[in-house]
Amino acid sequence: QVQLVESGGGLVQAGDSLSLSCAASGRTFSRYDMGWFRQAPGKERMFVASITWYGARTYYADSVKGRFTISRDNAKNTVYLQMNSLKPEDTAVYYCAIGRYGSDLREADYWGQGTQVTVSS
Repeated sequence: QVQLVESGGGLVQAGDSLSLSCAASGRTFSRYDMGWFRQAPGKERMFVASITWYGARTYYADSVKGRFTISRDNAKNTVYLQMNSLKPEDTAVYYCAIGRYGSDLREADYWGQGTQVTVSS
């Protein structure tokens, strides 16, 4: 059974940093892309960042480009999201997602349970 366990969320002030982790278990994830989405209250889930299975390419939403960095450790089946210069508008539940290489992660095969990130002004 595949499980994705996220950690690292919390309450911070604007300008602070947070690092999220998502550890996957239950199978190997070679040739799977990994990514992060977020959902703010009353809004749809939106793409934040993704990384290809071999880590050579990363993609970011314009709203987080230059502030967030995605990375992965395939030996640990873990994807990370380093978030710097956080803003109140970054407040959301953050979800990790894993999908087949080259697929649309919005239709990911696997999703985490979500971790809350709250940024106060």
